[in-house]
Amino acid sequence: MFAATMSRSAVLGAVVLSLLAVPARAATGEGTDRSAGSPQRTTGTGAAERATGAGTTVRATTARPSGLPAPDTAGLGTVLDKLLTRGAPGALARIDDGTKTYRVTRGVADRTNRTAISTDDRFRIGSVTKSFSAVVLLQLAAEKKLSLDAPVNRYLPGLLPDDRITVRHVLGHRSGLYDFSNDMFASSVSGFEAVRNKVFTYRQLVALSLKKPRTNAPGAAYSYSNTNFVVAGLLIEKLTGKPVRTAYQDRIIGPLKLADTFYVHPDTKIPGRYARGYLTPDTAGARLVDATAQTASWAQSAGALISSAHDLNTFYSALLGGKLLPAAALKEMERFVRVNSTTSYGLGLRRRDLSCGVSVYGHTGAVQGYYTYAFATKDGRRALTALATTSNNGQVLDTLAATLDAAFCGRPKSVRTQGVTHH
Repeated sequence: MFAATMSRSAVLGAVVLSLLAVPARAATGEGTDRSAGSPQRTTGTGAAERATGAGTTVRATTARPSGLPAPDTAGLGTVLDKLLTRGAPGALARIDDGTKTYRVTRGVADRTNRTAISTDDRFRIGSVTKSFSAVVLLQLAAEKKLSLDAPVNRYLPGLLPDDRITVRHVLGHRSGLYDFSNDMFASSVSGFEAVRNKVFTYRQLVALSLKKPRTNAPGAAYSYSNTNFVVAGLLIEKLTGKPVRTAYQDRIIGPLKLADTFYVHPDTKIPGRYARGYLTPDTAGARLVDATAQTASWAQSAGALISSAHDLNTFYSALLGGKLLPAAALKEMERFVRVNSTTSYGLGLRRRDLSCGVSVYGHTGAVQGYYTYAFATKDGRRALTALATTSNNGQVLDTLAATLDAAFCGRPKSVRTQGVTHH
């Protein structure tokens, strides 16, 4: 099923409590995205506009952000077609570009009833949650309730075995804390089924990590680990005296009026209208597993948020446009450490350098059943969210990266299944 539309929309920028608002509705170290829920391997881990046809015209006088070429919606459609041929039941992409919105969809939201997927559908965003958690902690740092360079143990005495591990190390994946999800999802389906309905405490998850040796000395190297953002959740709850759900709601979701963004843990359901997510088994040819209903408790502040393409575009536009953090705090978030030739990581924020020389900022996400790319330009004026409704499938994950070139360079980079860093 295909839908590609361009329509006028309110400029992303409604400001509430000094926070930019957004529209609303439903890489590992090197090579994979276990970011909130997806199995590890890169080789096989895994209705507003229901097929509306070509879109309406937009005023030609509208300036494009940052002087970028118009998005290549035809190329974007080609990328989404490839996602379906490589195993995703459904795929969508939404671009918000000044006063214009582009929507492209392929496939179904539900394999049973064959309902067409829509860019209005909600979904689990996986590790894109990490940007939300980082924003909360950076707001707290700006309020002088937290020092980024203070030991985590100053705020959570005795939690970690090394007083040298700082808040900055945690938010930048440079703590050396082992990623407990590596072992949890060594087998994609059985690992998932073992935790699908389980509820963990943050400290239980940290304890799982501490059973293993650390990957490096504090600050010595970037090593992606969900454990870091479990620690972030503990810090948020300690410093605010409230659950992370309340912190997200009061500091981001409410002010931005993100009507499709929810932290429902430990509930297993996605509220309202949503796309179902399907986990690809490790065994070739085995049936996809409907992974939609789950606590996502193993992920929590590392990856349990639910959102929509509209809301994620609003969030990153607000963040990069300086509406969520003071300038000094945003600068700290954007102190990037190089991961590979195209990817750098700041504090809960990823930078991707594209083939056309443009850099975009955001995060990738994976949780059982869903892969997400959510990125925006440096000024926040053009934002893309792209989704594939499967996980544990390295070809799908690598292909999804090609949506960035189509959205920001005006052409899709040739789709390959190598050389992509996720998380």
